[in-house]
Amino acid sequence: MEKKGKILVLDDDPVVTLSCKRILGAEGFNIITTDKGEDAIKKISNEEFDLLISDVRLPDTNGISVLRETKIIQPKLDVVIITGYPTLEDAKESVKLGAFEFIEKPFTPDFMLNVANKVFDNRGWILRKAYIDEFRNDIVSFRDSANPVIFYKEGTWARPLKEGLWEIGCDIRYWLLSGQLMYIDLPENLKEVAAGESFAKILSGGGQTDDLVSPMSGRVVALNHQANTAMSALVRDNLSEGWLLWLARIQPMNIG
Repeated sequence: MEKKGKILVLDDDPVVTLSCKRILGAEGFNIITTDKGEDAIKKISNEEFDLLISDVRLPDTNGISVLRETKIIQPKLDVVIITGYPTLEDAKESVKLGAFEFIEKPFTPDFMLNVANKVFDNRGWILRKAYIDEFRNDIVSFRDSANPVIFYKEGTWARPLKEGLWEIGCDIRYWLLSGQLMYIDLPENLKEVAAGESFAKILSGGGQTDDLVSPMSGRVVALNHQANTAMSALVRDNLSEGWLLWLARIQPMNIG
């Protein structure tokens, strides 16, 4: 099998490194693994790689530091940051340093495979349709006539659902700047939203942070914890629809 590209996987969790080696290797990628940041930097200094996949929390350093040094040694090397403990600060710093993606754990093997395919898409590899299909439950279509989007302001929207519930979310295209990474900071303990007030923050191109303003007030009954993962699947694809992500489902108190 012809090798598609050389990938360095940096993670101290053997489940992650073995999974990447098995899944990505089976697809023709040449996979090198290590569990220490210092070893990764040495390899990057002595070898040419096409992609680095790095965890944030490492036994000897952190992935952000490795990203910083990597961009000095091999400026054109694409870097994907993965973490089980995502923070807006880490996402913001990753953007500033030139990371290709900032991805939350856990993720499926197919998701990681398609992340790799997306990185290599600019070099002639085709992004799989399954990459998008995996997140259909997190995507809202403009063409959904049964539950149309009826309120839209400053990159946010709302639409009615059945049984008196409403859904609010963001329009990825509104926030997408220069095709750069985006990250939504949606509080896990969000219980209520208020019309005209921030309910989440979004990190867009160049490290800029903006508030997502709720179009209505209500009690939160569900949150979309897959929002950032789904956004990663969409942000560099050329879909003509499905660029709306729902973030919260609420029981409204009143419409702002």
